[in-house]
Amino acid sequence: MMNKKRYGKQVRLGLLYFCLAALLGLLLRSFPLFGFQFNYRYVVHAHSHVALLGWVYVGLTTLLHYCFVKKKGSSVAYQRIFWCTQGTLIGMLLTFPFTGYALFSIIFSTLFLIVSYVYVYHFWKNIKPKFNQSKALRCAKAALLYLVISSIGPWALGAIMNTLGPQSIWYRSAIYFYLHFQYNGWMVLALVALFLFVLEQKGIELPQKGFTQFFRMVNWGIVLTFALSVLWTEPPMGLYVAAGLGALVQCYAFVQLGILVKNKIHLLSLSKLQISLMRIVVILGLIKMSLQLLTAPPYFARLATIYMDLTIGYLHLTFLGVISIGLFFFVDYYGLMRIAQRPFVWYFSGFVLSELLIFYRGIAAWMQWEPLGNYMVILILASMLMPIGLILMLSKNRFHH
Repeated sequence: MMNKKRYGKQVRLGLLYFCLAALLGLLLRSFPLFGFQFNYRYVVHAHSHVALLGWVYVGLTTLLHYCFVKKKGSSVAYQRIFWCTQGTLIGMLLTFPFTGYALFSIIFSTLFLIVSYVYVYHFWKNIKPKFNQSKALRCAKAALLYLVISSIGPWALGAIMNTLGPQSIWYRSAIYFYLHFQYNGWMVLALVALFLFVLEQKGIELPQKGFTQFFRMVNWGIVLTFALSVLWTEPPMGLYVAAGLGALVQCYAFVQLGILVKNKIHLLSLSKLQISLMRIVVILGLIKMSLQLLTAPPYFARLATIYMDLTIGYLHLTFLGVISIGLFFFVDYYGLMRIAQRPFVWYFSGFVLSELLIFYRGIAAWMQWEPLGNYMVILILASMLMPIGLILMLSKNRFHH
């Protein structure tokens, strides 16, 4: 049977990928200053793949397996799936920085998709029967469906490259399709599932009617907000309406969830740090949803397209903020990894400072303000705090176990 220690090791491996992704990000930010000799685009691919698939995918799939799956009889298969996943990730890490999208990196990323389908199938087949009526499980299953749906994007890329070429709007749309259903479908719903699981373990049941309403709304929100990802093509008015409606529905769904759980949080007996992590995730989630609402009108949608800093700031807010800090909360809560206060403060300071700087540059370009003197140096220094925090986190856990 798989024990907690092994799950802890898997989470720490995910964190190691996060450290690597953060160091690659730092390298990318230093590029304009030091004029390193590497292909910028190739390293961007490596950075994003290792972050999304190495850290978040490994973290979430490990947690979902830990919570919902029968360990007896399924752990050998799970171990195989886990190590096959690692093989594809290491393959991507060794090919993307040097070749970009080329034969071998495409082979490894395709194998990754196939192994992720095997994981979803394995999860579905081995759920503990006692969770069949669980609301947390409904969210987990929906999250995994979005994981599969998101993969339509990468599969379509090959066909688009060969027929329409990378210059067509379909090329970027396929990438945004993938990212949207990864971030807003798979990752966010998996975090919701894990949160509801925490409540259910404490015997806290959400009222059926309220939950059903939340579940319906959140799924409508996920599907409709995909329209936000295509507004850069300046589509017909209907899509702007769908995007705005999706953003509203999503806000409504999460406010609804907040009302359902608000008076139950104190029953979880969380540590001080866990309460802080949860508060941060909620605040960042509200900022993320406000930005979605803001970028639905045509004027602001165009701004987000023209000033890439605004888009990058938003993606980092979702990924480094809502999703990663949400993951920190769960691995700490389940005791799979200790998140100590000092390393987290390093990470969080780096995250907040670099977000402020990225958004500042985007807004400054739009408002035609004077650029900040030594901007790149300040950004690099701010960005250094994140890998420092992550490395400290990793080393603290290395020696604890």
